[in-house]
Amino acid sequence: MSDTLAARVIPPPMLVGGGAARMLERNLLVYRRVWPVIISGFFEPIFYLFSIGIGIGELVGDVTTAGGAAVDYTAFVAPALLAASAMNGAVFESTFNIFFKLKYGKVYEAILSTPMKSSDIAIGEITWSLGRGLIYAVAFLLVMVVMGLIKSWWGILALPATVLIGFAFAACGMAATTFMNSWQDFDLVNLFVLPLFLFSATFYPLDVYPEFFQALTQLSPLYHGVQLIRSLTLGTLSINLFAHIGFLVAMGAAGSVVTSRRLGKLLLS
Repeated sequence: MSDTLAARVIPPPMLVGGGAARMLERNLLVYRRVWPVIISGFFEPIFYLFSIGIGIGELVGDVTTAGGAAVDYTAFVAPALLAASAMNGAVFESTFNIFFKLKYGKVYEAILSTPMKSSDIAIGEITWSLGRGLIYAVAFLLVMVVMGLIKSWWGILALPATVLIGFAFAACGMAATTFMNSWQDFDLVNLFVLPLFLFSATFYPLDVYPEFFQALTQLSPLYHGVQLIRSLTLGTLSINLFAHIGFLVAMGAAGSVVTSRRLGKLLLS
């Protein structure tokens, strides 16, 4: 067999990270025809911003943050909704869509017949899921800029902060999906996401909660995302930012490891 013919027949070896890149390429080709499905998820936090942030904000007035600074209620709520946008995009992409591919589409079985590995699938799908969260976050951040809700130049770092939030929720969302057996299990996803959205110091400062609820709230992964972005957009920085970042990094790393191992067990055993 000539070298030219062999190059056509024998697939080239996967480079480091190359398999994950192929997963991203596949998703781009699929979603370019159904892009309205992705864009539609952007509007929910915008509706919350206008209905709660602006409407109730007229009644509430200013809110005192943990650092003692008084800020407009809309500027207080907007960073939390930005964090929720990143969470929602990542969670719904890494749960519902991944479950269909895993249980019904049998997409991953076909992919593993190529030189790709389960770790390539995990990295590629987690990256795509956090990318959907990033799309929501970018659109919402532009709305915040237009409305003058970014009070500090540190707000520039809010965008990479949303990537970190998306990574944490995408990894854990996909890990949880590998344990699901039916569509009814997704009721648990909503049962998990809705309380996080409502009770992660999203709409009220942490100190208005009862003491027990304060301790419980600080275990919420969205709480750490909210505090991180709120501190950046309002310019109220503190050493606690490193704790919030560390929590989200650890959450994403743990979810990635579990996802890779579970995919290997489900698809290769």
